[in-house]
Amino acid sequence: MKSCFAFSISLLFFLNFLSVYTRSSESAPTYLWHYCNSTLYSTNSTYQSNLKNLLSSLSAAAATPNNTGGFANTTAGQNSPDRAYGLFLCHGDASASVCSACVTFGTQDILRRCPNQRVSTIWYDDCMLRYSNCSIFSVIEKGPSLLMGNTGNITNPAKFVQVLGDTITEAALRASVGDSGKKVAKAEANFTSLQKLYTLAQCTPDLSKLDCNTCLRSMIPVLPQGKQGGRIFTPSCNVRFEMYLFYNNSALPPPPPPPVTTSEGPVPTPEGKSNNEGKANKSVVIILAITVPAEGVFVLLFLTTCFLRRKEKKTNEAVEGIRDANDLAIVESLQFDFATIQAATNDFSPENKLGEGGFGEVFQGMLPNGQEIAVKRLSQSSRQGDEQFKNEVLLVAKLQHRNLVRLLGFCLEGKEKLLAYEFVPNKSLDYFLFDPQKSGQLNWPLRYKIVSGIARGLLYLHEDSRLRIIHRDLKCSNILLDSEMNPKISDFGMARIFGSDQTQASTNKIVGTFGYMSPEYAMHGEFSVKSDVYSFGILLLEIICGKKNNFYRQLDGGEYLASYAWNQWRDGTPLKVLDPAIMDSYLRDEVLRCMHIGLLCIQEDPTIRPTMATVVQMLNNNYFNPPSPQHPAFFVQSRLRELSIPMKELESDQSMRSTVSSSTNGMSITEFYPR
Repeated sequence: MKSCFAFSISLLFFLNFLSVYTRSSESAPTYLWHYCNSTLYSTNSTYQSNLKNLLSSLSAAAATPNNTGGFANTTAGQNSPDRAYGLFLCHGDASASVCSACVTFGTQDILRRCPNQRVSTIWYDDCMLRYSNCSIFSVIEKGPSLLMGNTGNITNPAKFVQVLGDTITEAALRASVGDSGKKVAKAEANFTSLQKLYTLAQCTPDLSKLDCNTCLRSMIPVLPQGKQGGRIFTPSCNVRFEMYLFYNNSALPPPPPPPVTTSEGPVPTPEGKSNNEGKANKSVVIILAITVPAEGVFVLLFLTTCFLRRKEKKTNEAVEGIRDANDLAIVESLQFDFATIQAATNDFSPENKLGEGGFGEVFQGMLPNGQEIAVKRLSQSSRQGDEQFKNEVLLVAKLQHRNLVRLLGFCLEGKEKLLAYEFVPNKSLDYFLFDPQKSGQLNWPLRYKIVSGIARGLLYLHEDSRLRIIHRDLKCSNILLDSEMNPKISDFGMARIFGSDQTQASTNKIVGTFGYMSPEYAMHGEFSVKSDVYSFGILLLEIICGKKNNFYRQLDGGEYLASYAWNQWRDGTPLKVLDPAIMDSYLRDEVLRCMHIGLLCIQEDPTIRPTMATVVQMLNNNYFNPPSPQHPAFFVQSRLRELSIPMKELESDQSMRSTVSSSTNGMSITEFYPR
């Protein structure tokens, strides 16, 4: 982040804090933390004079009766570097008097705690105050940050993580929309019949919807795990959760009512749109009625109605499948305009190109706030691009896990369909694993770390996220590596959502990559969580061997990697498959355990394959007694030898009806989309 606060996040853990949340305008606000930059100004300098005027202006703004938003930003002085920039943000439920008292106290307290500092930030229970000698307005600032955790442990942490993730993500999405003038929202959920979870998310209102959503979503994974409460503050946003009501419920915007539905779908408002759209359009009509002659109003109203209906129809076609308020909130908060992406990638310059796949080209870029992004530009020739696009936007935006790549936004203008992801600097796993010169950088401890991360990411998709998700295209090139070589599963264009009680589905349109497909999917179009387990097994063997699951003539006269690994396991010589690059770093027990797991994952019968929960348990347990693997399935070997073609990725718009038969078990052919 290239800004005044471009430095590492500082985390402070407080194990005892605020068992009861109270506010009083008559006493000093509860101090939490402050940060002072090391850059000093001289006594009696121009900057000191400007800063004094700035803090006075902020205090006056907080005391203004019409300051219902609990936020203000202003400047003092004319020329940099002596110009002072400052702002305050009051807690979303703080009254006007509490807000004013907190800011007024803070303008004096911050000078005492940070004497002669050009850049300072201070946090209280009721407000945050900051100033700097360079602009801090409308820019995401994720550091410094303050992390606080409740001392109480939670029962049933696995369930709690899921409930917390769903609830606080909902609050973050609503806060980023910020229709009330404040970018703040609450969300609640029943954890047990006796316990309720309360969450709150807030941004400074000067942030765009996209930046607010980005800030909040980046903070959620940092929250304390397994605790009854926690919160994190940054200069731009804050999130909090507790098992008790810690905010003034009546002072916060109520959650939107659930959409009224009939057998034909959501019931529109009288204007034919959502409530917010209806209000906005109604305002436009009132302005027109006041400013034009009466005889022209009817013509204008007619034209306006036609325009809005056309715009609505175009929007509905563009994001078909977005049917509820939460999905609409996601789309609104994540949408980029094309000019922003164009500028970020230097007009999609070849120098910024990172690679190319079935989806299209991928470019590196930088947003105006300094954040690096990776932009996937949908190929206009792809006939199924719209489906993949909708999948990624609606699916990935709802997922929060450290081993999944994070979607930052999207753009849909004309023929352009773009997805903006967090930039992951170390490319993909195949970039290292299958390159003789680079594979040595992946020693065995690092490979084991990558395997464990992929397994946790898949477990989240299958069991711990709010939706049960089948990836359907897990492979080395879809595993990205961050700056610390942590794996992140990417590319959800082919993913499908299952209902809570659904175990498998069938399709006559096979998509994915040969070599990683389970036999029941490749042959009959049947897929389930066990299809992903099969792909994981192949991936695990590739990581151990350092070779693709492809046709290798040098391996015993022409075996595929999976077949070769099985034969060595059966013959009692499993370590013969080891990648020479890890011979000096491998641990025998871990390698054998991983190979055992990999072979179990590629069993022909899906019911015999372990679940990802079992896989994670086996990876983390040195003492386990799994069943012995049987002869695994080698669909790739038999099918591709018959077709005499090498393993390759199937294009997303390529039907395999000529080579793969449809399901014959009587199940209906169904495609599942996010909803």
